[in-house]
Amino acid sequence: MEDLQSHRDDRGVPLDEVGVSGLRYPIIVWDRARERQQTVATIEMSVALPHEFKGTHMSRFIEVLEAHRGEVSLRTLPTLVGDLRAKLDAERARVHLRFPYFLERSAPVSGATALMDYECGFEGSSQGAGSAAQQQASARVDSTEEFTLEVTVPVTSLCPCSKAISDYGAHNQRSQLRIRVRSIDLAERSMIWIEELVELGERSASAPVYPLLKRADERHVTMQAFDNPVFVEDMVRNVAVELREDPRVAWFEVRAENQESIHNHAAFARAEWQRER
Repeated sequence: MEDLQSHRDDRGVPLDEVGVSGLRYPIIVWDRARERQQTVATIEMSVALPHEFKGTHMSRFIEVLEAHRGEVSLRTLPTLVGDLRAKLDAERARVHLRFPYFLERSAPVSGATALMDYECGFEGSSQGAGSAAQQQASARVDSTEEFTLEVTVPVTSLCPCSKAISDYGAHNQRSQLRIRVRSIDLAERSMIWIEELVELGERSASAPVYPLLKRADERHVTMQAFDNPVFVEDMVRNVAVELREDPRVAWFEVRAENQESIHNHAAFARAEWQRER
């Protein structure tokens, strides 16, 4: 049958990314407490398309994913991205996964337990000088790979200014800390756990958020937040200081956003850092 995708295109417009998105697929994530956790990811896969090609072969994205059905995790992502780039003979390839990750949380006083979900993600990319076939033909291996772990941590923040100027009480808000990190490498010694980033986000805020609280727990969390007021800027800096000191971290981006309780807008802060080589 005729392969229309491989026909020549004369408009001279290369495409940075072409691929599939909104694809849901079961994956396995490494769990610090239980070793492995099964979840379902929403996946986006793409490759760069040179200006002379009319289209890419969408079915090949699914073929690559199917080949890795046994396990899709941060450890296997480099192989998946490399296979995608080779399968479509592309200069660049990218795979992005978003998935819920569940942790059992215990209330601080009563000890009541319940599952809490965290929005997480993996992203892998590979880029070389020329297509995969051109690199292989010339025995060139100067490709660049990047693999990122992302965790969004819901927390409570209490406003230091409100506490300082009020006769009693202080306004607080639900906040989200989005932490994105790249390890020095993906070897076991450089492994950064999702649980570590959750714990880091929670201790950088005024108080954690829990799935289940009894009255004694609610009292504890309320007073904990009151005793630990932080601005949105403080939360980002608290996370950044610890990540900079972690020898496993090569790069990070931290963004905090407060859903303000007394304003009709949100407040946010962001920081990015790259380790010098």
